[in-house]
Amino acid sequence: MPINYPAHHCQMCALEWRLMGLADRATSALVAVAEQLPNGGEDRPGQREMTIAVADAITDGKHLIAEAGTGTGKSLAYLVPAILSGKRTVISTATKALQDQLANKDLPFLQEHLDVPFEFAVLKGRSNYVCRQRLAELEADGEQLGLDVEDGANVDADDLDEILKWVKKTKTGDRAELKVEPSGRTWAAVSVGPTECPGQKRCPMGGTCFAEIAREQAKEAEVVVVNTYLYALDLVSDGAILEEHDVAIIDEAHQIEDIVAGAAGFELTGGRLRNLANTIKAIVADDALISDLHDIAEQLAIDLEPHMGDRLDEVDADLDRSLNRARDRANRALEALRKIPKESKPEVIGRKERASNAATHVIADIDIALDLVEGQVAWVEGQRNPALKVASIDVSGVLTEQLFAERAAILTSATIPPNLAGRLGMDAFPFEQIDVGSPFDFEEAGMLYCAAHMPDPRSDDYRDAVHNEIEALVMAAGGRTLALFTSWRSMNLAKDYLLDRLPYQLLAQGDLPKQALVDEFTDDEESVLLATMSFWQGVDIPGPSLSCVVIDRLPFPRPDDPLLSARRDVVGAAAFREIDLPRASMLLAQGAGRLIRSKDDRGVVAILDSRLATSKSYRWDLIKALPPLRRTKNRDDAITFLNTIRDGQD
Repeated sequence: MPINYPAHHCQMCALEWRLMGLADRATSALVAVAEQLPNGGEDRPGQREMTIAVADAITDGKHLIAEAGTGTGKSLAYLVPAILSGKRTVISTATKALQDQLANKDLPFLQEHLDVPFEFAVLKGRSNYVCRQRLAELEADGEQLGLDVEDGANVDADDLDEILKWVKKTKTGDRAELKVEPSGRTWAAVSVGPTECPGQKRCPMGGTCFAEIAREQAKEAEVVVVNTYLYALDLVSDGAILEEHDVAIIDEAHQIEDIVAGAAGFELTGGRLRNLANTIKAIVADDALISDLHDIAEQLAIDLEPHMGDRLDEVDADLDRSLNRARDRANRALEALRKIPKESKPEVIGRKERASNAATHVIADIDIALDLVEGQVAWVEGQRNPALKVASIDVSGVLTEQLFAERAAILTSATIPPNLAGRLGMDAFPFEQIDVGSPFDFEEAGMLYCAAHMPDPRSDDYRDAVHNEIEALVMAAGGRTLALFTSWRSMNLAKDYLLDRLPYQLLAQGDLPKQALVDEFTDDEESVLLATMSFWQGVDIPGPSLSCVVIDRLPFPRPDDPLLSARRDVVGAAAFREIDLPRASMLLAQGAGRLIRSKDDRGVVAILDSRLATSKSYRWDLIKALPPLRRTKNRDDAITFLNTIRDGQD
């Protein structure tokens, strides 16, 4: 296929183009494709700087950390040089919103306008694809017998019917294509996770498996988009999921340490044992075994409950007994499964292979939980369904061996913790770290209001003061407020206080699904949205619906957070500056970053924690991490500015 060169290089011969370095070719191509954007090629120096840095990292085989503020256009800044390099590239994202942006907007746009042919694919974890084998079992046994999830409890019959109709016409089997959002229980009945799937060769339906088809398509693509958890699983499994690739681009890289830590671990719940029992009950004629599996599932939950929220440095007698019994019963299940003849019907073999895989993983995980090695931490979390979780304390080893030693790695985000390279092990390799800023004029567009007059967050009268402050700011803004809280309790107390005091629609996390809440808040330009930590990042609300972001307190992590407490133990005396402060700085910057999302946005970020104004030891670390808004400690300044914005919008 002939290469069409960027318009302003129309006189350049093919030889000269090929002799240009990747950085020059990428910046030239960036200008050409930017001219095709709706804004007509707005000049973004930060985007150009990042493009050059990415191109140089790919060319030299080194690593790059790029902090790119809101509005930079960082996806094009890394996509253009990666595609032009001709190197196989994997891009990982921590949120579905960014994955969808890349797959549905940015990459198709570049296919049309970059004038360099390339193919891309999106690859998701197995549980995102409907499982043909489980559907075959449904058809063979009748729907209820085929439901291997809690005896079919909470499986929505209407949703299941929609799935069965959809699967007859879908080409991908991807859950995202469904017009309905099935309950977790319903989708679990027709999908399979990595600890259950026996793999393509051992599954009777392996030849038509949607997940395997997606993996085959990914093998042929020059650019593959995955979520960060799947990429982390590939790293900790020594490349068992993805094909070899030359470049890894980790977007939203501030989350990678925790995601890899989780991928290197597991969680044990009573539900895993119940699901094992439900899977084998149709193919193993042993009612006592099925009953025993259900009994130990319940007992395990009972013995985990007293440890809720606790880090487990050792397993007590009751939990030790439950885990050993669970191991014994999973092993009995495995022995019973081995006795099933190889000549059995395909639906029986499929269930046998899936149950065998699940039982093997349960046994292996219990063995690890009973004998934790150095570098691992265990804790219990959950509400109605307690889970024993195990994670790696330090992920730098696996990242060093599986990522940084193997390929060029580009890590980028709007906010980068200052010590990221050291914590991930990147500093053992040649790397560059840049901050390309943002094209927005933050000082003109917004104001940072620190409520220095507020009581200490640990005092009894702090909560009432927060509620009064939020009410005053909301009224000044004419609604148009996103209030972010560090806990559900704080959010709910504020909701109770504000519900009858505001003349605006009050939305709160939990009232609707996340995206539905964001859509409702955006559509009603005078509404107020209260939310907790999951809304501090990955939420994009440009325009007149948002002119005030309120943050109730500095987001320092809990002292008793199990994983972080284990990291603190490793670091020792420097733990606050190495663990807690960078994390708080990053989260605070992410929360404040919800305000200015486009060049026309204006507003106030109000932080209702006086420590941002009074702490001599860390206040400037936090302030420097925030967008460079003009600052004030005077509430009247914030009220006046919000009134001006409101009056201009009304």
